[in-house]
Amino acid sequence: MEKFYDLNGNMVTLTFDQNRFVESPTHVFVVCRYRDQWLLTDHPKRGIEFPGGKQEATETIEQAAEREVFEETGGIVGNLVYMGEYRVAQTPPRKSFVKAIFFASIREIQSKEDYLETNGPILMSDILSVVQEGRFSFNMKDMVLIRTLEQLNKRGLLKHN
Repeated sequence: MEKFYDLNGNMVTLTFDQNRFVESPTHVFVVCRYRDQWLLTDHPKRGIEFPGGKQEATETIEQAAEREVFEETGGIVGNLVYMGEYRVAQTPPRKSFVKAIFFASIREIQSKEDYLETNGPILMSDILSVVQEGRFSFNMKDMVLIRTLEQLNKRGLLKHN
């Protein structure tokens, strides 16, 4: 497990194993690829980020990942891979939580009239060289993204998605 502080000063513990925390994941972070490009979304307050959000009471964590991708980008998941999870330890009164990290190969993108809390899909061929720019969400600027991309390469998941 790797530990670091995020940009909000919260302690983050990252693992690429499943079920390493006492708490089960209740949030998702979904790294998406569509035709050799990254599929992201534009959140009006946070900026550009990968889809993600909270699991609803009636769904599995995998269903939450697929729903969030569709709601925020119109993307239809073709293949979903559980990559790992991370725990964000927030200071009270805010509660700590665990996020599951997924990699999604997107089969198609459907145009929608409403992307709920986001401005819809954004496709990019490169993210690491631009992710520190101000237009990107703080969620994209810590070690979770960097280590996840390393894992994707290590596992051979970025070959012709």
